[in-house]
Amino acid sequence: MITTKTYKFRLDPTREQEQEFLRFAGCRRFVWNWALARKQAVYKETGKTLGYNALASELVALKKQPETAFLKECHSQALQQTLMDLDKAFVSFFAKRTKFPRFKSRKRTPNAFRIPQNVTIVDGRVSIPKVGLVKARLHREMQGTIKSATIKQEPNGHWYVCFISHIELPDVEPVWDAPVGIDVGLESFFTLDNGEKVKPPKFYRKAERKLKRLQRAVSRSQKTSRRRCKRKKVLAVYHARVRNQRNDWLHKISSKLISRYDTLCIEDWNLKGLVKTKLAKSFTDASLGAFVRMLVYKAEWNRCRIVKVDRFFPSSQTCHPCNHRQHLELSDRQWTCGGCGVIHDRDPNAAINLLLEGMRILAVGSPESQNDKGGNVRLAKVSSSR
Repeated sequence: MITTKTYKFRLDPTREQEQEFLRFAGCRRFVWNWALARKQAVYKETGKTLGYNALASELVALKKQPETAFLKECHSQALQQTLMDLDKAFVSFFAKRTKFPRFKSRKRTPNAFRIPQNVTIVDGRVSIPKVGLVKARLHREMQGTIKSATIKQEPNGHWYVCFISHIELPDVEPVWDAPVGIDVGLESFFTLDNGEKVKPPKFYRKAERKLKRLQRAVSRSQKTSRRRCKRKKVLAVYHARVRNQRNDWLHKISSKLISRYDTLCIEDWNLKGLVKTKLAKSFTDASLGAFVRMLVYKAEWNRCRIVKVDRFFPSSQTCHPCNHRQHLELSDRQWTCGGCGVIHDRDPNAAINLLLEGMRILAVGSPESQNDKGGNVRLAKVSSSR
């Protein structure tokens, strides 16, 4: 089985190399805008659209014109990848996954470009065509076959290179004998079926006061002034600090779960809908979506299973010993079952129910209904001591 990994390293380019990066990113924006305008013009005239091959042929002729001869300074593969990206954007638009492609502005679009070949590591540096050897902070070794490299600039001004690698995993039959139910939320970031709870770190909430002060300083500066640019960079650096703290914590906690368990049963939340509620700031600060994505791809690397239970499954309102369902408000953190009289802590009870439902889905092979195929395959008892 072949899996994909991304390796991200920070670059320390010289002033000349950074100017080359900016030139490449500018050529990419120019080709995107030119190709988008050509597609729109041809569609208005003929009712047909230009494909990648036609635009690639016109791009060769465009380089020969005196007004656009500067495109020769950019690597040809970076420009070709831009045309491919535009085609993918239209495919996503017609599939109703994204909006109609827009023209790229220098002020709004981050500086970035991608080269699929010939970006290698030589003597602890990154070799980039037409740029040369660039210093990089290579903090770990890469595995697999490198398929492409993307060079981009973060809002704080730092440059990074992202390598996409394909790794072939050995065909070994995995053994799954350590399942766990995970209930995620805001009161506790997640709760396991054994009662273990982890509090959300709330990095943004802790830094919010200083971020507001830095944002006010930017707003009070005159537009297009040098002082405004400096203050925007300071604000971006502090935002990057909060983001790095959150990502570091998420990576550590997700890796810990993957190393302890091989089957993770988790609720399939509608996170896009939750970030539109009055709790949007709390859900964004918790980054539950990023946490679930980390669990999914790390589970694939380590041959673990992720079972997503339907979001309408009443995990919090069901008593796991007797299956009695009881209506609860969101503020009810502890409740007494009306069927058997057991006192439940809301989150551990939900985690146990998610584990039971996840095991049922694996046993039946379909998550469509609780009584699928007419049989009750709910486990009678789950040990909570680990």
